[in-house]
Amino acid sequence: MGITGSIIVYVMIWWIIFFSVLPIGIQSKKDIFEEKIGGIDPGAPKNPKIAKKFFITTIITTIIFILIYYLVKFDLLNLRKLLE
Repeated sequence: MGITGSIIVYVMIWWIIFFSVLPIGIQSKKDIFEEKIGGIDPGAPKNPKIAKKFFITTIITTIIFILIYYLVKFDLLNLRKLLE
């Protein structure tokens, strides 16, 4: 796997994991704002903890990518052979 392919695979895995981790631990402001306040969505999260989710996503993605990289490097995962 070349450098370009590796970057593409890593970014694709990162986004999939990020969207999977994003809804974990979300608490909405629905209970706090009973009256209507203009410009605030009652379904928006209080504290989304984005930095923590970026970090968790990067760790999980790195582990999965290393596993995939070594499977491809040692020819245990070869899509060309599977398609023949």
